[in-house]
Amino acid sequence: MDNEKENNVKHFLDLIQKSRRGKFKVYIGMSAGVGKTYRMLQEAHTLLKKGIDVKIGYIETHNRKETHELLDGLPIIPRRSIFYKGKQLEELDVQAIINLRPEVVIVDELAHTNIEGSKNEKRWQDVLEILEAGINVISAVNIQHIESLNESVKQITNIDVKERVPDNVLRMADEVVNIDLTSEDLIARLKEGKIYTADKIQTALNNFFKSDQILQLRELALKEVASQVVRKVENEIPKKIALRHEKLLACISSNDATAKIVIRKTARLATYYNSHWYVLYVETPKESSDKIALDKQRRLINNFKLATELGAEVIKVENKKITDAILAIVEQKQITTVCIGKPHYSLLNAILSTSLFRRLLNTLSLSNVDLVILS
Repeated sequence: MDNEKENNVKHFLDLIQKSRRGKFKVYIGMSAGVGKTYRMLQEAHTLLKKGIDVKIGYIETHNRKETHELLDGLPIIPRRSIFYKGKQLEELDVQAIINLRPEVVIVDELAHTNIEGSKNEKRWQDVLEILEAGINVISAVNIQHIESLNESVKQITNIDVKERVPDNVLRMADEVVNIDLTSEDLIARLKEGKIYTADKIQTALNNFFKSDQILQLRELALKEVASQVVRKVENEIPKKIALRHEKLLACISSNDATAKIVIRKTARLATYYNSHWYVLYVETPKESSDKIALDKQRRLINNFKLATELGAEVIKVENKKITDAILAIVEQKQITTVCIGKPHYSLLNAILSTSLFRRLLNTLSLSNVDLVILS
């Protein structure tokens, strides 16, 4: 009874906090040049005509003529000037925005890394601060900057994107809009000089702006926005039929160099199902802190950090038998889906090498728990 009361109070407080928080709209595109900034500025003009107090907090036009011209007539909040490594640089002025309190503020390039010494390391953290102040924000991000898609983007483009936005930031968005172009239209814009200057066009064509890559990134963007719409429907439209509430468990080990793939793929599943999820690490006696190698410790810590950034709850337990530990957590947390790596991963090898693997499968099956082996 006490737990129920506490949950009811927490739910009510969450509703109050959400009502005070600003609304958050995000434009997503498959790459640079699809028109996200252009669309945000168009929307700013429309809002201004309707009497809404909208201001430009930070916009990056990349000197694109059509986009830059849309700045005319829009109120701009001056950027914060910072002297860094011999150069005068500019950043979003979060405090100025909060002091001015516009109804809506436009903040471009959500994945941007702030200059060293800034209050927040990332611009998405600036945006969260602005939202908490009750100010509505319109922002934009490219699909390659979404954390859980990092490995997929790397496979498509051979580029390891360093600036990334946690998935839970997008989950906070009240509206997610896809700015879509065909690969032919995007490449045509590039060749016409509407994306990069003439000296960068050929390099772009040889690297990121290949037709097959654009097509795959476009598919990722469409899927991401579709999953956001599904989640919004599930959250806002009452259900007449109660469905099973998904809870996912990703199992990793210290020896697993590709555990981050398991984490990211489970995060994608959690996003799709709009579910709570966990990352489980079972510390066996041979992996105690005084025995495990430093490089494995660092990898494990980084994987815990990644999982937390993606919205997971990290669980670390000590047990001689990995299978027993998994089953205990499945029961304790009421897990519906267990996610593990494919057979060459060390964790699965550890499970397969014991006679308890059949018990794991049988127990999960009897408990109506799915076992997903991730590629």
